[in-house]
Formats: sequence, C-alpha cells, structure tokens
Amino acid sequence: MKAAAPADQRTLAPPERRLARVTGVERLGAYRLLSVLDADGPTDPRPGQFYMLAAEHGWGGGADERPYLPRAFSHARASAAPDGLGLQFLLEDVGPGTHRLSELSPGDGLWLLGPLGIGFRAPAPGARPLLVGGGIGAAPILCLQNELPKARALLGFRGAEHAQAAALFAGDPHIATDDGSVGRRELVTEALARALDSEPRASVYACGPPAMLEAVRALCSGRGVPAQLALESGMACGYGACFGCVVPTREGYVRLCVDGPVLDAAALETALFPGAGH
Repeated sequence: MKAAAPADQRTLAPPERRLARVTGVERLGAYRLLSVLDADGPTDPRPGQFYMLAAEHGWGGGADERPYLPRAFSHARASAAPDGLGLQFLLEDVGPGTHRLSELSPGDGLWLLGPLGIGFRAPAPGARPLLVGGGIGAAPILCLQNELPKARALLGFRGAEHAQAAALFAGDPHIATDDGSVGRRELVTEALARALDSEPRASVYACGPPAMLEAVRALCSGRGVPAQLALESGMACGYGACFGCVVPTREGYVRLCVDGPVLDAAALETALFPGAGH
C-alpha cells in the first residue's frame, strides 16, 4: 500500500455526519439536480472532492434493507449562502441509493459527510485547461468550470435526454452523443484528440465512465499531456477505514477516498480496474 497523500492536500471534514436540508430539486432529462443547504460544514470544498450522502428517512428500510450504505457524490456546484454553504449534486436514478435520493423534495433532510478526498489541482502557469466530462461525470467538471471560466469544456452523453445536463455549463461546450441526437455523433474522446492536436499547451481534467477515462489517459500519455482524472470505485466509509476503494497505481495501491478521487493520469497503468464505475 502506498503511503497516504499529505494531509495538507485535503480539506479535513468534521468526523461526523451532519443533517442538511434539501432546498430544491430540478429535473434535467435523465438527471436530477439536488440543491442542499449545508449549514454546519466546511465552506471551502474543492472541485473533484466528494460527499457521502444518505436520506434522513427511508434509508436502510427498503427491499433487502437497501440502501444501507451512503453514496459518494462529487458536488456539481458550491456557493456561499447567508446561513451556510449551498451545494448541488447531479444524480441519476440507477439503483436503490440513487432512487431514494431522487425521491427527495425541498424541506427533506439529507445526511452529509464531507468534503472528502483530494480534488483537482490548479493548472500550471501558461497551461490551457481542457475539461472533459462523460455522463454523470460532468458534475465535478461543472464545478471546476466555475473556477476556470476560460477553459474549454468537452461533454459526452448517451443521447438527448442525458445531454440536457449540458445546459448547466457556461459558454458553448462541445457536446458529443452516442446517437447524434444532440451535438456531434462521436465519442467525447474523439473531440479531445482533435483538441490536443491543436493545443500544444493543453492540460486535461476529466471525469466519466472507466472506458472514457482510459481513453483520456492513453491519449494524454501518447502526447505527453498532463491530465488529472477523477476516478470512481466502490466506497463504503469515505475516510479510508474500509479499504473498499483501493485501486492500483504505478507506485502501489491507493485508497481513492483519501489519496484521490483525483489522480494524475501518469500515475496509472490503466483507468480500468476491478470495481471501477461503481
């Protein structure tokens, strides 16, 4: 096991979960944008960090007692509010946990633990950031765009219903869809390849499904382009105790919840590993 990342790279969240309130729910095609007021947590989460979420009620009481573990979500937006921090999370109803979260309404309680892990680092001086998001992986890319408003965003979705999430982005992001129903019919990594060919000072930031991240890693490796990847693996605790999110790197195994979820692409042999995409 590789030594843990230096603590000064992380925002250290309070060790206990806290109850926040849902302030809004917006439907965006296949997704829901959940707005939450975090009145008692840290006010400086970094893009790419994450929170462990669980509904106040109806958690652990469904079929087979599911969902019984909190779910890890990178925040899509974070903004100061008079009485706390406003957070937004992008979610899709794909399983017991996300189904329960998708049922939340304004006024409902939401248990939070976070922000956790290591987020994206600022680009080097003179670098031209390219932001690459795939599907629900657009969430931390959206948050990063707020810090890098001049960065070019490349977004990939299955089709028109999922591509409605692109409306959250400022400017004119490039949109690729599998079926060509919106934007260009291609993989978002095809758009990335063209962008890398035309921008020698590129620095890439990416989040999305494992196959997309592996393609991003390979493209950047072949061109010597620095890239930071926000990875996903099964997480049960969020603070390194359960070792459920261990992934291999060139220097040994790391726990994504404390040494990531953002890792340098150059540290990886591959972004495809058991448990990726959970």
